[in-house]
Amino acid sequence: MTTATAPDRKQERPEDDIETVKVLNSAYQSMVDQLGHAIVGQADVIEQVLIAIFCRGHALLVGVPGLAKTLLVSTIARVLDLNFKRVQFTPDLMPADITGTEVLEEDRTTGKRIFRFVHGPLFTNMLLADEINRTPPKTQAALLEAMQERQVTVGDATHKLPDPFFVLATQNPIEQEGTYPLPEAQLDRFIFMIKVGYPSAAEEIEIAKRVASTYEAQLSPVLTGANILHLQQMVRRVPAADHVFAYAGNLVRATRPDAAAPDFIRELVHWGAGPRATINLMMAAKASAILHGRYHATTEDVRRVALAVLRHRLVPTFNAEAAGITTDQIVTRLLESLPAVAEQRLT
Repeated sequence: MTTATAPDRKQERPEDDIETVKVLNSAYQSMVDQLGHAIVGQADVIEQVLIAIFCRGHALLVGVPGLAKTLLVSTIARVLDLNFKRVQFTPDLMPADITGTEVLEEDRTTGKRIFRFVHGPLFTNMLLADEINRTPPKTQAALLEAMQERQVTVGDATHKLPDPFFVLATQNPIEQEGTYPLPEAQLDRFIFMIKVGYPSAAEEIEIAKRVASTYEAQLSPVLTGANILHLQQMVRRVPAADHVFAYAGNLVRATRPDAAAPDFIRELVHWGAGPRATINLMMAAKASAILHGRYHATTEDVRRVALAVLRHRLVPTFNAEAAGITTDQIVTRLLESLPAVAEQRLT
């Protein structure tokens, strides 16, 4: 399979953008086909991970062990022809273990001693931070700088990370004893929290057949790092009408328990989503649109990505937790109470 190419960035015209959308849609279908050779099912998870990548964002995957989260991320890295590294986060992991450190070396000819920076596993295109909540806050903070600033600071020196750079982190929803829950400031840096569910009965049988045989997936790169950088810029240029921005803004503002919020929000939500949620809703809606071959984002695109964008940005009240009400249920109810109508405007 040949690697997809994007139009020359120096000659961006409307017709070039239309051609780029066609290229991305074709590449997306090819990626889904390629990933199907190694991953059974998980179509929604694959789409959300790819949306996060094309939005130049990071994603948090939550699921019980054994759902092929690691295999999914490493397979996507192969299909996108990106460098991939995996770090198992543990309670004894230190910041230098992921960022790298300076080592003292002696020049044998001159006898002069100098410090040389040795890169850590953060210096890659795609980092899988496995069980990110099992490492102390000090190491989580080092990862936070890399996610937000795309650089690491060691001593008085700052080192830029490769571009593109993505963090795909995983969390195990069980066995929470001895873990270090991510602070809201770091959760907010993830564009998506993606829930990885159990496979269907037919998918589970197919998984068992593949693993218990000599089957080996044959994968071919579909895009390159340069293509991805260009497509990330393309996502930002996807048009969206004012009422789509208004709908995303209204949706996020409705999660905040103030006087203008719905009654159930004031009862169930302690803290709502911030402005970054509105930005991420629109970016994800634009990426979703062009992945499916459309040239503009709609309110339905916003609704399609709303759960993944908002579920980790709401802090439920004690009453909600005591009643077993999840943030997914709150967001779903909010979407039902805020229909996607073109006439909506920000107030």
